[in-house]
Amino acid sequence: MFPKVPDIHKSNKPLIPNGLGVIYVLASVVYLFLIYFFNVIDGSNSVSRSLDLAVLAPLILAVCILFGGFMGMLDDWIDLKWRYKAFLPIVAAIPLMSFAYAFQLRSSVTIPFVGMKDLGVYYYFIIIPVLVTIFTNTVNMLGGLNGLETICPAIVLIGLMVMSISNANLLYVPLLIWLILSAFNFTGRIFVGNTGSFAIGMTLASFAIISDLKYDLAISLLPYIFNSCLILLTFFLFRKKASLSFDGKKLFSDHRRSLVTLISYNRPLTERQLVIIISLLFVLTTIISIVYKIFVLP
Repeated sequence: MFPKVPDIHKSNKPLIPNGLGVIYVLASVVYLFLIYFFNVIDGSNSVSRSLDLAVLAPLILAVCILFGGFMGMLDDWIDLKWRYKAFLPIVAAIPLMSFAYAFQLRSSVTIPFVGMKDLGVYYYFIIIPVLVTIFTNTVNMLGGLNGLETICPAIVLIGLMVMSISNANLLYVPLLIWLILSAFNFTGRIFVGNTGSFAIGMTLASFAIISDLKYDLAISLLPYIFNSCLILLTFFLFRKKASLSFDGKKLFSDHRRSLVTLISYNRPLTERQLVIIISLLFVLTTIISIVYKIFVLP
């Protein structure tokens, strides 16, 4: 049913079903539409502003996940060039921009060493699309190993749910489906493909904006951001891409052009060891984000 691609980091290069991230997209969208249409949120008969915002949030999140999945599916089918898919998330940000502006979500952001600054209308029409584009693409850029593109977003997703108890119900089913896919992906039985990585990246960005967790998400995604900066810097300066070598048992690298190659530089590691090390980095940054949210941010 799903197209199969070789697992290049296995000695016999078995063919693995790819693109199963579509299961996450479909299950998440159905769940979010059920919340919206059947008014699961308590007191849905009220017409208060705060309730309207809560009722519309599942619909907005569903639209963003749908677009993320569609964008990833396009990439799986026709292998979009980076100059195109780098800016596609801006289109997906339109529902978020409309939602945030209509309900006048908090437009202030915390700037390190400066403090809280209110960006006003610039937040809705400039900052939101920029954040969505950056967050979605950085998540998509860290992958290629079994479990890497699924376990790391799951850790961040759990952290966001902990920091936003009031909106956590939006992610119950998406998280469950993603964890199931993560288990199959980690054991090398499926790939979620770009369909899954773009959809989960859009989920993280959209949920963070809806729940006003922008800065918290940025802290959690620091390994993603570092990886993207390292890849782009080495590519634009030296026109070289990151790659791993495989000796039949372990992975290693003779350069440092990405987070994965930096960790495995002259240090042979198994695929699972690499994934576990990077996942622990996300556990660390997510815990830091939660602590910062509780004890530092107002």
